[in-house]
Amino acid sequence: MSYQNSQTSRNSLTRGISVLAAGSALLFGTPLLVPEVVQAQNQMLVAQNTTAIPATSAQNQTLHLNNDRVYSYNLEVARGTTVDGMYIPAGATILGRYEPASGGLRYVATGVRMNGRTYNLDATSEVIEDQKDPRDTSAGSIAEDAGIGAAGGAILGEVFGDADIEEIIGGAVAGGVVGNVTADRVVVVEPEETIILYSS
Repeated sequence: MSYQNSQTSRNSLTRGISVLAAGSALLFGTPLLVPEVVQAQNQMLVAQNTTAIPATSAQNQTLHLNNDRVYSYNLEVARGTTVDGMYIPAGATILGRYEPASGGLRYVATGVRMNGRTYNLDATSEVIEDQKDPRDTSAGSIAEDAGIGAAGGAILGEVFGDADIEEIIGGAVAGGVVGNVTADRVVVVEPEETIILYSS
C-alpha cells in the first residue's frame, strides 16, 4: 500500500469515528464534550448561580474588630437583590457575624429579616483585611506612649499633623513606640462601607 493510500485510509477512519461519536450523542441525547469544555461550562454555571448582595454595616459608628474573635453584628441590604427566587429589598436586615479568617475577618450571613419575618440566608463575604489599629497610630497615642501625655500629643498633632509626629518625638523614642503600637491589628468597618455577600 502506498503512503498516499495509507494517509487516505487514516483520514477516512478519523471521519468515521467522528461521525459515529456524533451519532451516538444524538441518539442518547448527550452532547459530546471534551474535559476542558465540561470544566469551563461547570465554572460558568457556578458563576451564574452565585448572587452578589451589596450590604453595609447596620451600626452607625466605626467598628474596630479584633481579627481573632467572633462578632455578631447585623448588616443592611444596600440594593434590592433576588436570591433563589426571593426578592430582598434595600433596607432589609441581614443577620450574621464576623468570623476569623486568614488575613482578617469574613462576614457569614445566616438569615435576613424583612416585612416582619425572618428567612434563612446562606451567604459569605470575601475576607475583610485587617490593618494597624488607627486608634493606636495617631499623634496623640504615640506621644502618650512616649511619655509626652495625651494633651501634649494632641497639640503636636494639631500643629504638625500625624505624619510628622515621629520626627518631632525623636528617632530612637519614636522607633520604639511605633514598634510597640504596630502589634495590634484590627478590622475596621465604616458605617457606609460596602460589604459584598455571595450566595450560591
